[in-house]
Amino acid sequence: MALIAPSILSADFASLGAQAAAVARGGARLLHVDVMDGQFVPNLTLGPPVVKSLNAATDLFLDCHLMVQEPDRVIPLFLAAGADGISVHIEAVRHLHRTVQLIRDGGARTGVALNPATSLGHLEDILPEIDFVLLMSVNPGFPGQKFIPQVMEKVRRLAGMVAERRLETVIEVDGGVGAGNAHDLAAAGAGLLVAGSAVFGQSDPEDAARRLTALTAAAGPDPGWIP
Repeated sequence: MALIAPSILSADFASLGAQAAAVARGGARLLHVDVMDGQFVPNLTLGPPVVKSLNAATDLFLDCHLMVQEPDRVIPLFLAAGADGISVHIEAVRHLHRTVQLIRDGGARTGVALNPATSLGHLEDILPEIDFVLLMSVNPGFPGQKFIPQVMEKVRRLAGMVAERRLETVIEVDGGVGAGNAHDLAAAGAGLLVAGSAVFGQSDPEDAARRLTALTAAAGPDPGWIP
């Protein structure tokens, strides 16, 4: 089964611990943490102190998505704060293999993120070295955007690349994920589905997480490295 990763960017920041507990009761096994620096994307969001607070408040896997320029500067800070997985944008990294190794050496799961218009061809040489690929299905920077339909086929093509090379790389999809496309994305090969507004934007996040989890219960690969 594919896993739902509720994005705390859409949560109530006054009660993050309670919000994390609610989605955990709804079946979530991880939280997605969107980190934006106001340079790589036109928004400024969360930093290591929030990750540290979440790490103390929940046992959920903390999936930190760094939408930042020069991520090597801040990766050690997020590792120290308790990030369990870290993804960096291929568009923002000069020496990708070195950055991936920095994450791995710090004990976290390694991911590479691609914007909607970035070709899968850029993954050719790094794919065997990483745990997951995060495909953006909106242009990064702001929550609440509509899913870009072409990304569905991109998920299928990446799943084919992973299968052809007999890898266990997990596909994560971030942006515009909800009840209308969660099952189809999982069936296409996605194992992690980031949902912000579709979970924390609802009146009952616990129930919203439970409903989305039910939609993917019979489709998609289960990332075995997420407890």
